[in-house]
Amino acid sequence: MSDTVTCARRTLAAMERPPSVDKLARSLGDTGLPHPLLVDVARAAIADGDHTQAEARAHAMARSLLQPVVNATGTLLHTNLGRAPFSHEAAGHFLNLEFDLATGQRGSRQRAVGQLYARLCETEAALIVNNCAAAVTLAMAGLAAGRSVAVSRGELVEIGGGFRVPEVIEQSGAKLHGVGTTNRTRAADYERAVADPDADIAVALLVHQSNYKIVGFTEAPTVAQLADVDVPLVCDIGSGLLDAACPWLDDGPPSWLSDEPAAKQTLAAGADLVCFSGDKLLGGPQAGIIAGRADLVAACASHPLARAFRPGGLVLGALQELALDYLNRDGQAIPFWKMASRHPADLRSRAEALGVGEVVDLMSVPGGGTLPTVEIPSAGVRLDGDHTDALRAHEPPIIARVQDQKTLLDLRTVDPADDAMIAAALTRLASS
Repeated sequence: MSDTVTCARRTLAAMERPPSVDKLARSLGDTGLPHPLLVDVARAAIADGDHTQAEARAHAMARSLLQPVVNATGTLLHTNLGRAPFSHEAAGHFLNLEFDLATGQRGSRQRAVGQLYARLCETEAALIVNNCAAAVTLAMAGLAAGRSVAVSRGELVEIGGGFRVPEVIEQSGAKLHGVGTTNRTRAADYERAVADPDADIAVALLVHQSNYKIVGFTEAPTVAQLADVDVPLVCDIGSGLLDAACPWLDDGPPSWLSDEPAAKQTLAAGADLVCFSGDKLLGGPQAGIIAGRADLVAACASHPLARAFRPGGLVLGALQELALDYLNRDGQAIPFWKMASRHPADLRSRAEALGVGEVVDLMSVPGGGTLPTVEIPSAGVRLDGDHTDALRAHEPPIIARVQDQKTLLDLRTVDPADDAMIAAALTRLASS
């Protein structure tokens, strides 16, 4: 066999032989992933017989991690994008999380932040948990375990992610007692159930229609009409509006909030406890707040589930920062309210300044399971065709929406600081 043939075969074998896992992993360092993850990527690519795709796999893994995105969908509380935009920075130091600085003894994890939300709701006490579902579960467990909860049959809803009110009540250890009908429930239905000793009603629960509407031949009791029912009245108001007057906004409450229940007014009307989310209209991190009568909040706090549902110092620190902004009536310091209160004329001016696409008037939506059917005037740009894949591939990813085979970018949910970046991305898209 000639030396030329032998050399050719050796060259071909070298070309077919994959590199070592370590060498391939090190060649992927510019993806920014830690070396152990790059080793996993390299090993998987080699095992599949296609090490040339290792770089693409590494980039795909990097994009699968949590990262900032630009929300151009017009959905203010986009559940898939983390709901309310909120920024909180904390240095790496210890906190007096459960330490009483006055006595030097162990203190309450809930006291510092709980007292702020009690003040904001103008009530006696407040308790912070992981989310609103946890708040409702804990309230039912703390007040009605082994007994019955009266709920309108028109409020036995699914709150999202497959979680349903009957299941939440069941998991709390309480029993569901439906009152009224799907479309019409009156205060007398609750009163009749509470008066029936066989029903053994411990709590009356009102669940706000935050993500659905029943229209037509309907009736539902108000909080004030149920205030005298002879058991604690717990209201799951869901969305987390603190005060219907919105004193943190210079122009007062926006018109699209007109029918949304608020914690302060719900308690003033006669509710004994309210439960609401932290990452919706409150504009903070994911959390649940229980606020109201001190004895009922204490009963919730003393239940074993309270430990399972308690948040950590990062969430409590973020909620404290948020509460102080509310108490200072500084709505512009709260990203959600800054976004929600932008004027459509300003949004249209920003859209025109982009210089790319057709400037159009749009309608944003609250999202996040809040205010169904409500629309908020907005503005943005429209492009022919569906360009959402290309926009998601941008760095950072830009999330838009498609309607009638046209791509819409709603600027209400876009930070003005990102306008130049969006303009550049759209210009490149148009040129390609």
